[in-house]
Amino acid sequence: MKVFFMIIFTSQLFTSQGQDCQSGEEVLNALKQVQKLLSAHETSFLQSLRSLRKKLSLLQNSTVKHNKSNPDKSSVSDCPPPEPLTNGRILGTVFKFGHEVHFLCSSGFQLMGPETRVCLDSQNWSGAQPSCKFVDTTVNNDASASISASSSSPSHPPASVSTHVRASRCIEFLDSTHCTCDQGYSISSHNSTLCTDIDECARATHNCSSEQVCVNTFGGHRCVDVDCPRIRNATYIKTSPLRCDRNPCIQGDNACFQAPVFINFHFMSVVSNMSTPTVLFRLSAARILGDTLRFSLLGTQGVQHFSVQRSGRLTGQLVLENSLQGPTTVEVDIEMSEMERRVLLGRYVTKLTLFVSPYNF
Repeated sequence: MKVFFMIIFTSQLFTSQGQDCQSGEEVLNALKQVQKLLSAHETSFLQSLRSLRKKLSLLQNSTVKHNKSNPDKSSVSDCPPPEPLTNGRILGTVFKFGHEVHFLCSSGFQLMGPETRVCLDSQNWSGAQPSCKFVDTTVNNDASASISASSSSPSHPPASVSTHVRASRCIEFLDSTHCTCDQGYSISSHNSTLCTDIDECARATHNCSSEQVCVNTFGGHRCVDVDCPRIRNATYIKTSPLRCDRNPCIQGDNACFQAPVFINFHFMSVVSNMSTPTVLFRLSAARILGDTLRFSLLGTQGVQHFSVQRSGRLTGQLVLENSLQGPTTVEVDIEMSEMERRVLLGRYVTKLTLFVSPYNF
């Protein structure tokens, strides 16, 4: 703007005052003034340019120092491919920093170790390499399920829960005794006056398909279909005959993260009119990430017969409060919630099914 003004000012020296001509001395003085103004403007411009160069240099040096102290995570090299999972498979093909891979075991095997590993900036995977352990698909009264948690029956279960022995019917004729048993029982090899339950599942004399689970009951057996439940906002995949794991949730999908991490299935056979209260089932965590575990019963189905109690810091137990009259089938869902400062970290559900015998013994 200053240059434009000075050019106009100079031009006016030659065009003003009509036909009157300026003297040579006046014109020379005017040109000297213009030269001084241009020189001052040039000096100011050069000073501003040098100041700008200094600022750009300082900004560049600061950026270089910041990058050296805080390297860009995106430039970190990939993690090596995770080791193959024997009797299982790995979900995830991107091995860059911050990405996850998930592990699933084939049918008949149970995952031991972490379900998810994350690629760290050290180019290593978090956690230990998991493995798949073979599990027996035959179900009896000895509960065994892992939960990043595990469940187990009482150390000394009541006889009415685990005893599959009953008295035989004997007839004495001509100085000999002949004993018989009800269907599903056979004469004990140790005592002819007793009948022992025939375990069709252990003997493989059942008629269950390969997709079904055989459950031994008093005097018989059941063929059970174990299907992953349909839960809103989450999907599940069967990772063992008695367990369904939640598929990975999309980042930020809080509704999915609120769904159970996995669901275990357990089956028991019990006699009618058991004495109460009786501990039927124990549920314990092998390890926890939070500071609190909470045990509760879900829904309303069968809850009038049971209560859940804490029996240790990491253990809860299902107690039969009201005796059951068979034959009948009773279902109850037990939930274990893991908390950290009252914030939910994960939910784990065990679906327990009781097959109640018509007999009191």
